[in-house]
Amino acid sequence: MDDGKSVGIIGMGDMGRMYARRLSAAGWKVNACDVPEKYDTLVEEFRDFPKVEIMRTGHFVSRCSDYIVYSVEAKNIDAVVKAFGPSTKVGAIVGGQTSCKAPEIEAFEKHLPADVSIISCHSLHGPGVDPKGQPLVLIKHRASDADFTFVERVLSCLQSKHVYLTREQHDRITADTQAVTHAAFLSMGAAWSANNQFPWETPRYIGGIENVKINITLRIYANKWHVYAGLAILNPDAQKQIKQYAESVTELFKLMLAGNKEELSRRVYAAREAVFGGAHEKKEGQELLLRDDLLDRFSLGEMPERKLKNNHLSLLAIVDCWWKLGIVPYDHMICSTPLFRMWLGITESLFRNSALLEEAIDTAINDNTFRADDLEFTFAARDWSQRVILGHFDAYREKFEGIQKYFEPRFPEATKMGNEMIRAILEKTKDP
Repeated sequence: MDDGKSVGIIGMGDMGRMYARRLSAAGWKVNACDVPEKYDTLVEEFRDFPKVEIMRTGHFVSRCSDYIVYSVEAKNIDAVVKAFGPSTKVGAIVGGQTSCKAPEIEAFEKHLPADVSIISCHSLHGPGVDPKGQPLVLIKHRASDADFTFVERVLSCLQSKHVYLTREQHDRITADTQAVTHAAFLSMGAAWSANNQFPWETPRYIGGIENVKINITLRIYANKWHVYAGLAILNPDAQKQIKQYAESVTELFKLMLAGNKEELSRRVYAAREAVFGGAHEKKEGQELLLRDDLLDRFSLGEMPERKLKNNHLSLLAIVDCWWKLGIVPYDHMICSTPLFRMWLGITESLFRNSALLEEAIDTAINDNTFRADDLEFTFAARDWSQRVILGHFDAYREKFEGIQKYFEPRFPEATKMGNEMIRAILEKTKDP
């Protein structure tokens, strides 16, 4: 119940609107706004939500709300808080939903009145995923225990799993669980687009692991570019990891081109030992995060009579990258996104199956079937890394939206299939 208090949401993108619907359904009075040109559209969209009041400006939301959530792009957080922060109600609580907390907290400290509490949050999933059971990070930066308890009570309607971190811990862990995952899928989409290829239309990319690659790549490109750009460009840990991923892809691809099986094998197995320890093979009673028979159900194309062998450069490079950076992905499962759990799941299914891993290495050296795709993938990984390191939001957006337009005709089908796949996988995923 609202106790006479209200929640403000500044920024009504996909996540902001999801929060508005969920909080109002739980009985909270919600004051919300976006840019002026979206006012009429939002009023119409929330006409049947009596607990949601769409306001014309963030000043109105700030001055009357007891708990205010900024749900805006990370690159715009400073400007938006600078504009509306001084209007914050005396004694209110303010937080943000950005994926990179360093610039967000800095903006709050710089532009908010001293009597305002700062408690940030971050739902580690997309707006199309049911938040029930998903990680919700809460950061008590400047607040009393009573204010923090109030925020927990407000957000309890999401039925998410609360994770308590500092801003520094949040940014490191989100980099570990998201940055390289996004870079890999973005690079796949860039490679397929460069080759003028819809992968589900060729038997090379059908079945099991390939279904995850295709569905999640399309799921990412069906989203908004800034969701990934903010994390990649504004988080120093993410920049470092994306750079290492591009280097791992390049170095492994060069070993494939040189036919250097001995060195490729040495590097792949060293990475496996570092990331997966001694638990290489599936032990009795021990479940893999994902099972191939489950993934086979979610295909955009016709299943071939037999699956073609793949060197899985993208997966070999992810484990190589984790090894080089000293990352053990299982350490962050409590903060993992659905995409990360799926990416880790297919990586695990390759590296914990010695026969499949050896097949990938042998294919990398002796089979040229995927060589053109691997070349474009390597170019793409390096290009994404350069755009991130240079901090070019416009360049990031230009590349993302160009590829997005290429795949756009298949988004409705892929989104439906991807949602079904995520639901099925999350039901079967072992809870850490």
